[in-house]
Amino acid sequence: MQAQWLLWLALALAAGVVEILTLSLVFAMVAGGALVAAVVAGVTSSATLSVLAFAASTGLLMAVVRPPLLRYSGRLGPGPATGVAALVGRQAVVTRQVSSAEGEVKLAGEIWTARADRPGAVLETGSLVVVTRIEGATAVVSPSRHEAVEPLESGPGPALPPPGPALSPPGPALPPPGTLPDARPDSPPGGRREPRRDSAALPGGENLSDRAES
Repeated sequence: MQAQWLLWLALALAAGVVEILTLSLVFAMVAGGALVAAVVAGVTSSATLSVLAFAASTGLLMAVVRPPLLRYSGRLGPGPATGVAALVGRQAVVTRQVSSAEGEVKLAGEIWTARADRPGAVLETGSLVVVTRIEGATAVVSPSRHEAVEPLESGPGPALPPPGPALSPPGPALPPPGTLPDARPDSPPGGRREPRRDSAALPGGENLSDRAES
């Protein structure tokens, strides 16, 4: 049968598509075996040889090639979550009261329909929640460990106490240490003052004080 190699080729393509969907590395080995069988069928036109080639090549690939590929993919680890899967575990803000039946949250800048993950739970507007899973277009949420903190309204601070009584002005400045105020010229030593004598001059050049003594 001249067209049998086309059948093997179609089997290889189908196995490749299934491998893309499953990523199990099993159908990739089947696709490789089918390609080997297609080559054998095209060269020999023998159905028996092509079946034997398919079985042998597929078994060899499963035993030799698949294990190292699995170890390599395990070292790489799972890739980063994308799309809806990336929303699981993120925080959201309740925009309309969420119950086990209905509600709305703001998630990743968008409004999502939401419901609580526990029956009877009620999440008030403004509270923080965590997305546990996504079901279609609905986010299933649970209360967050960190409560939402509402911003405080700014206002005038507390009134300051009135100022205390005014301090009295300082007294007269004291003289520098080691100095004494100037003594009056008519003060005798010791600080006692003698009565002042009127030294007004009388006619003839006689002083009033001299006249009083005489």
